Amino acid sequence: MTAKRLDKISELIAGRLRALGGAVEFIEPNPADIYRMVDTPKQIGRMVHARFTGTGSKKILLIAHMDTVYLRGMLAKQPFRVDGNRAYGLGIADDKQGIAVILHTLAVLKAMNFRDYGLVTVLINADEEVSSAGSRSLLTKLGGEHDAVFSLEGSRVDSDRLSLTTAGIAAVVLNIEGKASHAGSSPENGRNALYELAHQILQTRDLSDPKTGLKMNWTVAAAGTNRNVIPAMASATADVRVLRVADYDGIEEKVKERIKKQLIPDTKVNMTFERRRPPLELTPANAALAKHAQTIYAEIGKKLIVGDVAEGGGTDAAFAALKTKAPVIERFGLQGFGSHSSDSEYVHIDSIEPRLYLLTRMIMDVAQGKAK
Repeated sequence: MTAKRLDKISELIAGRLRALGGAVEFIEPNPADIYRMVDTPKQIGRMVHARFTGTGSKKILLIAHMDTVYLRGMLAKQPFRVDGNRAYGLGIADDKQGIAVILHTLAVLKAMNFRDYGLVTVLINADEEVSSAGSRSLLTKLGGEHDAVFSLEGSRVDSDRLSLTTAGIAAVVLNIEGKASHAGSSPENGRNALYELAHQILQTRDLSDPKTGLKMNWTVAAAGTNRNVIPAMASATADVRVLRVADYDGIEEKVKERIKKQLIPDTKVNMTFERRRPPLELTPANAALAKHAQTIYAEIGKKLIVGDVAEGGGTDAAFAALKTKAPVIERFGLQGFGSHSSDSEYVHIDSIEPRLYLLTRMIMDVAQGKAK
């Protein structure tokens, strides 16, 4: 999504939050705080930050994101529609529903005149789909200032759940510089970057560790310009997944050590290690608060699954958890399906009331000291 379109969405969200009584501001990403990756856009959308001050002492942070992955023009072909129990729309599951649940939960609290919390903070960022390059530092800061964090990514249609862990995501990017020459008449005068790249990939192919959940797999590679030219440039990217923040340092150092051994003299091997997302790690605090959520759900005759095994994807909840011992729980949003798909993204309409009840009660119980 373009910054201009994100600004339009942020205006809409800010207006709704102001109408509910929040002190609202737009926060532009600080250039000094932006974590630049290979796909980080030049312009990053602003964040919507709202504060609702109450009469109590507990501070609660609600987070969601307004950006989507869809291209301009797709909405005309796939407008919002309702079919039975399903509400279809681009980005409806990831993560427009999250914003809607926050807004309607705040509306319920206002209608009940419930203000026993000290502070409810809302942060809606605009760069989650590009690994929160500009919002990660603020997410971490706010996470450390609150007594509980609830993240509004959605649950799955086949599993009504909350998540206590997510995988950390990183990328290894290798760029090889060689020397071009004619592949037919003088290949010996070249320095084949493709050969060097292949060597580096093969000698770093066994760094995954099933015991710790660490995974590193080479997924993208490119080299050369013409069939009859020894390639002067080659590049490759590996996908990395970790379950512990500490594992980032270990895998980065192992790759650095391995690539010191080169195959082709006079080639240059440059490595970049991108820490795209940390993992959300299981803690006693988030496990205890999730157990309380299960008791709330049981009050309305529903069973809430609490997932404590990372499913492979990363979310903003992990940034919020980096520097806090307070509970941080993911997937307070609606049950949905088809995120990032071309024609099937939807949410289950009958999950709206239970999820609104769950988040509203969780805020109330944390505020009143009934949940720890």
